[in-house]
Amino acid sequence: MLKEYDFSKFENPYSDFKRKELGERLARAQRLVQNVDIPVLIIVDGWESSGKGYVIKDLVRELNPKTYKVSVFERPTEEEEARPFLWRFWEKTPQKGSMAIFDRSFYFKLLNDPTIQDDELEKNIQDISSIEKQLLDDNAIIIKFFLHQTEKTQQKRIDELQKDEYRSFMISERDEDQYKNYDTYLKHFDEILKKSDFTFSKWHILSTEDLKAASEKALGTTIDLIHEGIDRIMGMKNGGVQRFYRETIPSEKPLQDVDLNLHLSDKEYEKQKDELQLEAQRLAFKLYTIGIPTVLVFEGVDAAGKGGAIERLTRQMDPRGYEVITTSAPSDYEAQHHYLWRFYRNFPKKGDIKIFDRSWYGRVMVERVEQFATVEEWERAYEEINQMEQHLHNFGTLVLKFFLYIDKDEQLERFKDRQEEADKIYKITEEDWRNREKWDDYIEAMDEMLVRTDTSEAPWVIVEAQDKKYARIKVLKEFIYHAKKALKQV
Repeated sequence: MLKEYDFSKFENPYSDFKRKELGERLARAQRLVQNVDIPVLIIVDGWESSGKGYVIKDLVRELNPKTYKVSVFERPTEEEEARPFLWRFWEKTPQKGSMAIFDRSFYFKLLNDPTIQDDELEKNIQDISSIEKQLLDDNAIIIKFFLHQTEKTQQKRIDELQKDEYRSFMISERDEDQYKNYDTYLKHFDEILKKSDFTFSKWHILSTEDLKAASEKALGTTIDLIHEGIDRIMGMKNGGVQRFYRETIPSEKPLQDVDLNLHLSDKEYEKQKDELQLEAQRLAFKLYTIGIPTVLVFEGVDAAGKGGAIERLTRQMDPRGYEVITTSAPSDYEAQHHYLWRFYRNFPKKGDIKIFDRSWYGRVMVERVEQFATVEEWERAYEEINQMEQHLHNFGTLVLKFFLYIDKDEQLERFKDRQEEADKIYKITEEDWRNREKWDDYIEAMDEMLVRTDTSEAPWVIVEAQDKKYARIKVLKEFIYHAKKALKQV
């Protein structure tokens, strides 16, 4: 790509238009995007001192400031370093109908480290591929520009900036390092662009030897790609394109094999509980000390006892080191983003524990059964969730998922108990009764979820919860086992 790039053959099919006219056309395209509720992500990456600011300024010059946001990504802060690689980028992805422009992007770390090892490079490329594909599948338009320049032009621009007392601060060590090692970075950039030139999100290389021409081409290309994206997305929404094929439904039904006769006596429960809670506390402190982030997911049948299990698990833990995230229906603002967006915002930094009382798995359970998501949307969610959890694992996160199961008769008894006890009546809602009427549909969805998202990196633990005491002890034991295993791997 870059190594074969011929600067002398740079073509600008938009040279007949003035930049102001192109800017006004882009503003009209953005209004159209707003009307049809489509998010647009524009990535402007490239060499240091290659004119990213110049190009971005022209891209937004005629836009309504309320319709776009520019995010500048430099080296991650200490807070960002303590989070998974993609955390800070998910936060800035565009909501429906708006435009996000990234000055540098998820490629920043890769582009600026020519010594990065192949295995780490491949993991990061896979993570980037997943976020771009997930946004695209959620009907986003993604446009990627790489600003290219010759070694001579880079030197000239660095010299000009250094002589300008008002702009000399813009020169960083990266500018100097790239210039001094131009050939090394050229080879490195070329490799990354080739690996990340995905069929669903291609790179557009812009020569910035002539910044005005580069800006015109960026404007024109953005306008064209926005219109192409709108046609693609609206065609799919209107049934003009068939792109979904339901995978073979797994035949395994793990919930059929759950032994719900397992139980503990009060005496045995009290004998084990205190010691296990203290051990869980000690391990939580070790995870914090070493800096291992932990994600614990609790899902299950309604009234299976998730809250009680979480309460017993955390009883002796320092509350400053963990947080319970209770997941309900997304707010109007959250619904304007990709469904995983709100969960990324709550992922733990190094050493912290985040406990999700219900989670992203609502996509393949409630949203599937109640038809809040299309078949295509929840079908592709299995892969999206696996990719997200793989990303957490790559960062060193302990990911452990508990599924609490009771049978239909036990659920009915617990529902009745909640209705009769004043301090528990808040736990039972009309929605619980409606969900119960679809018991078989939910069990089918749960079985498929357990089969398709049980991975070595993020395993499911099915908890026999007919007896609450047994379930609480099993959750404690499983946390202790997996925490010790994670600590041994450090």
